[in-house]
Amino acid sequence: MDILLPFATLLVGFTLLIWSADTFTENGAKIANIFSISPLVIGLLIFGFGTSAPEMLVSGLAAMDGKTGLSIGNAIGSNIFNIALVLGISAIITPIEVRSEILKKEWLFLMAVTMVAGFLLWDKHLGVIDGLILVFLLVVFLAHTLITAKNAHSHEFDKFEQTIDKDQVSKTWLMLIVGLVVLIASAKLIVWGGVKAAQSFGVSDLVIGLSVIAFGTSLPELAVSISSVLKKQYEMVVGNVIGSNLFNTVAVLAIPGLIYPSAVADEVINRDYPVMLLLTILLFIVSYKFHKKHMINRFEGVILVSVFSFYMWQLF
Repeated sequence: MDILLPFATLLVGFTLLIWSADTFTENGAKIANIFSISPLVIGLLIFGFGTSAPEMLVSGLAAMDGKTGLSIGNAIGSNIFNIALVLGISAIITPIEVRSEILKKEWLFLMAVTMVAGFLLWDKHLGVIDGLILVFLLVVFLAHTLITAKNAHSHEFDKFEQTIDKDQVSKTWLMLIVGLVVLIASAKLIVWGGVKAAQSFGVSDLVIGLSVIAFGTSLPELAVSISSVLKKQYEMVVGNVIGSNLFNTVAVLAIPGLIYPSAVADEVINRDYPVMLLLTILLFIVSYKFHKKHMINRFEGVILVSVFSFYMWQLF
């Protein structure tokens, strides 16, 4: 009976996640349409922050319990899941168009903070100073994104199925918030069920963070991205992944440093961080095409998923 409860929790969590991801994506697109906000900004900020909320919550709770291995594993593992699995699966479903502006600005910032994070982890200790540096980078990113959005006079919009009336604004915001709350709650259920199931097999905190919890907290990104791909909201897909990885690197990774400064496991430096760095570089390689429209095609999606599969094999 005890072993059935975690699996029942996983099933309920998956069901709620599917509904909430669709609701969240649909209403996020409507908000972009109503207020003439770039879908890329929606993807980077609302989706990026919203779908990183489970990582922040789990990382904070784990750090307060002194389980910093789980917190660090969650942040790095989620980034690996987002690029290798979320983008990979999305591209396999349908090739994803990537705007050159994303590669020149947002990806470049992601690459910069990934390098800074690696430098901070290199001494195998994550402390308060490290956490503050990461939080400062988060503030810089948010300020840059909001200023860019404010100064933009025109946007290329994805096609919406219907025009939204101004009187639907309140309902749209309400459904966006409801979708986000259920999204976070469903991820929490999945994490709880996954952790309980994994603990019964005697898996370490770091590996649980890198696999089960990273998978559970990355499910919102996966669900939102697949839903966005099916609605042809391609800017939101890439914006969601890059935005989420930025939040994971500078916000989620900062939490254990600020709450419970501690040592960083050797495996993080030797195995996990290099894979995260490789995938961040690979994101640019598969996206950028000389003299062509920037696309992540199905074959490149398979490559990303293959890297993920190899990494999971290395973990276990």
